[in-house]
Amino acid sequence: MKLVFATHNQNKLKEVQKLLPTSIELLSLTDIGCTEDIPETSSTIEGNAILKAKHVKQHYGYDCFADDTGLEVDALNGAPGVYSARYAGDQKDDHANMDKLLDALNNNSNRKAHFKTVIALELEGTLHTFTGICEGSITSDKKGNEGFGYDPIFLPNGYEHTFAQLSLQEKNKISHRGKAVRQLVDFLNG
Repeated sequence: MKLVFATHNQNKLKEVQKLLPTSIELLSLTDIGCTEDIPETSSTIEGNAILKAKHVKQHYGYDCFADDTGLEVDALNGAPGVYSARYAGDQKDDHANMDKLLDALNNNSNRKAHFKTVIALELEGTLHTFTGICEGSITSDKKGNEGFGYDPIFLPNGYEHTFAQLSLQEKNKISHRGKAVRQLVDFLNG
């Protein structure tokens, strides 16, 4: 089975490919010649995932799944949420985003947060969604060099290391994206 994962992000592609069965050939947006930025105009994480999956099916004809992920911080009323990638501006700079978030939480003792991933699968004319959530908290400084995005400041519940200090294999076992992808895989194998 050929499926497009609606991303140009090679880190995400690598993470997801490790979770999929070898019977699924995973193609990226680059592989199908999609170079435009797919509009993410929804006000929800789920809505943006659906927009991306439908765009690929409509314009390129491939069955597709797309994800959207947000970091939702309790003390910031769920921000950065749907704006996680662009929290500090359109340049999508991970370090600028983390710095802005750490600054916003500067003296706040409530550091509870969670990552939420929604995967939208457009398969043979039917839409399916899968949601994964990983609870945790925001550290006071950056730790670790693995991963991407907010990984250096996200401490998953029950762990002493940030996502950026865990191996990809360890992170995939507990992460929001790992949980959502396992639901997708179970569905595809069913």
